[in-house]
Amino acid sequence: MVDLTQTENHPDAQFYDILDEVPAGMLHLENTPLHSQPMAATREQGTNTLWFFAKTDSELVQEMRKGNSTAHFVVVGKNHDFHACVNGYIRENLDTAKRDEYWNPVVAAWYEGGKEDPTLTLLQMDLETGSIWGSTGSSVKFGWEIAKANLMDEKTPDVGVHRTVKFR
Repeated sequence: MVDLTQTENHPDAQFYDILDEVPAGMLHLENTPLHSQPMAATREQGTNTLWFFAKTDSELVQEMRKGNSTAHFVVVGKNHDFHACVNGYIRENLDTAKRDEYWNPVVAAWYEGGKEDPTLTLLQMDLETGSIWGSTGSSVKFGWEIAKANLMDEKTPDVGVHRTVKFR
């Protein structure tokens, strides 16, 4: 169950904690016709940077190369009591040391040529802002809040916490 006190006081740290548990989310480039797509993110400890492996011939990379460099990454916690949407600047990073640092067997499964696959590229997303929501995992509290809201005029359910984060 998500810690609502952490959502309230340290939503940025909570985002990274949840991302460690649920490394896949939906990545979307602004100002493109593309739909959001599932991507595995790796965070760089001590920074506000996310890393993604991608194929150079993918629509995502092709659109990014046209100058569409603002992205959104959406994450939902495994218990569906945490939701986040973060945005920032995304670009290709050809640093082989970074590629080697984040390479793992799951990534390797997607690239026939391994680290030397000609379609392999690494994307770096520097986070700017985010919206973080933590909600109760208690069905009793949720039910109580819904019932209360339906019985009282101008009362909305109190089922969680929302915070806006500036990463930089």
